[in-house]
Order: sequence, then structure tokens, then C-alpha cells
Amino acid sequence: MQAAGHRAKSRAHAGAVFFSLALIVFAGACGFGQATPPTVAPPDGGGSGAISPEQRALDGLPRYQPQQAVSGTIRLWGHGAPVLDFMGMLVKSWEEGFQKFQPGVKFEYDMYGTASAMGALYTGRGDIAILGQEIYPFETVAFQQAKHYSPLGIEIATGSVDVRNFDFAIGVFVNKNNPLSRMTLGQLDKVFAWHEGGKAANIETWGQLGLTGEWADRPIHLYGWHETDVFSTFVEHAALNDSHRWRCGMRQYAHIHQPDGTIYDSGQQILDDLSNDPYGIGLSNVRYLKQGDRVKPLALARAAAGPYYAANKQTLIDRQYPLGRIIPAEIDRVPGQPIDPKVKEFLRYILSREGQQDIVRNGKYLPMQPEAARREREKLD
Repeated sequence: MQAAGHRAKSRAHAGAVFFSLALIVFAGACGFGQATPPTVAPPDGGGSGAISPEQRALDGLPRYQPQQAVSGTIRLWGHGAPVLDFMGMLVKSWEEGFQKFQPGVKFEYDMYGTASAMGALYTGRGDIAILGQEIYPFETVAFQQAKHYSPLGIEIATGSVDVRNFDFAIGVFVNKNNPLSRMTLGQLDKVFAWHEGGKAANIETWGQLGLTGEWADRPIHLYGWHETDVFSTFVEHAALNDSHRWRCGMRQYAHIHQPDGTIYDSGQQILDDLSNDPYGIGLSNVRYLKQGDRVKPLALARAAAGPYYAANKQTLIDRQYPLGRIIPAEIDRVPGQPIDPKVKEFLRYILSREGQQDIVRNGKYLPMQPEAARREREKLD
């Protein structure tokens, strides 16, 4: 399974289920035989009197101040479905808040799916494409072929910790009996992707991750989403250096639609099976952890020197956890030309304190980190 090239990814949308589970962080030396860099995972600030991570982010954002009065109709395409209104309530909040400052602007919605959004943008039917995940390379290429330049991506929200269909963070899990507590993205790449160069270029046993004794020679069993899944696409870009060459032995999972109409999520299947395999490692999300499960999440770092982070609201907003997600709005900006004034003002509103407060009230995505929001506002000038 060393497939290369671009593939269209399946986009499965199902009902949203909301609950949170704490991510366990294990620090200290874990059989590595060397000093362990500190695992840093700031608390979410949920204690009495503490400022929440969301409020801390909002406090660092400027309020919306119109640069000019605008009017006209803004056509929105993106993350949604005819049956499941993924972003509809949030977009409606943005519309109502923006119109308090800009009453001359109206909106048209075609929020029927990320798959249609970029096509609407480069055919001129939409003004803003709000995607349900990071833009795919083939979507960028299609836009470039039609327009002969690239779309302009503006990051507008942080993905969730564990909310289904709202870009939850990707986690790496092992069996609870496994002494491993942390990994780097480089190790993740060598575990899940195939590399030329033999054993030195690939991690196939637990001893190569520093485990000793009975673990040293045990093979690593891989569990993950199907290689064509949207989650796999993100992992390829974020951790596998854009490689499509997943290791052949990985067990791949897809949603199972059951006779009673419910869905057995792929992420749930992965953790259920991993719970019975002491030598397994899997990709999933903390929403699928259940009481009594024999699995645990690993802290992750971008480099061996650390720091290592767990996925929580604070580490996602601050962009410390390496496999956090970002929601983009893509627009058509001709190089060297100004952005349509009404589109610019609306995106400035979304990136303001008022617009990000709408995200917090909606309770699914997380707000932008203030410095990141500032960088995105600068792209609009």
C-alpha cells in the first residue's frame, strides 16, 4: 500500500454528538534510559475563578472597527449538509453581528458541503468558501488551473478538541500496558509511513522507540483510518511529510452504517480494537475513549527536545499540540488587486473579538489565538 498521487477523499457527514473527556498526560522517564524533556500541557482553566482558554483568547483580540461602509450581497459556500446544519447557526450569528455594523450587506447561503465550496469559488458563484477542514492539494490545483493563480486562505477558527464534524484534534494512542508515554512527529512518520533505506529509515519494533526488556523486539501493530479518509489526508500533511505511502500492515477503518441507522465510527472501532492489542498503536480522537478502555493517548512534540503536549483547549488555541486543526475561509483574490471590500470587512469581523465570541457561544470550534488572528487580518490588506 505505497500509493502515490492525489486522491479525492471521502467526506462523510453524520449527526454531531457532544461530550468531552480529559486527555491523560504521562510525564517522567518511561523506560527510555535517558532524561525526559518536560511534558507541558497547560490546564484548561476550568477551576473556580479561573479564566477559560476561550476567554483568554478573546481578551487578546481587538473589537471590530469598520474601515469603510460596505453594501451588497456576500455569497457563502461551505461546510454543511441539507440535513445536518453544521455551521449554519454560527454563520447566522456572524451575519447578525456584522449587520449591526454594516446594515447594507446581505447574505446568500449555499452551505451544503465542503466538496462544492471551492468549485463555487473558482466558477464565480461564491465569494467565500468556508471549508470543513484544511484545503486539499487537489482543490488548490483545480483553482489554479481555472484562475491561473492560487486562492487566498484566511484561517478563521481553531478546530475542536473532540466535537464530531468540527475538525477535532488527531490523537495517537497505545494500549495502557505499554510504557510509552510520548512521541515526536518524526517518530510518527517512521512508524506509519514506509521509507526507503531499510530498518534505519523505518520504525517497526517497540525497541526502536526506546522500550526495553520484553518490549524491545515486539513488532508494532498499526491501526488507522482508511488511507482515503479525510483524517488520513491531514496526517499525511501534518506528520508524514506529505507522503501517501502508508505502511502495508496498517489495519484500516471506515465508518460502519448499522441496520438500526446508527454509525459505528471508525475512530471508535480503532480504539475498541487497540484496547485488546498490547503491541498496537492507533490514530483516533479522545472523544472515543470510554470508561474502562485499555488505551491511553500519547503526548506529542514536533522535535525530540520537546516540549511534549496533550490535546486540550489551551494547547489547541495556542497551536502547541502538533496535530491540532484549523478552519480556513478561501477567497478569490487576483494577485496585486484589492479584496472585494464587503468580503474584506466580513472577514475582518470574523477575526475580531465579536466574531470569535460568536464561535465561543456556538460551542463547537475554538477561537483563534490573538497573534494568529493578527497575521490573518494582515493578509486582507
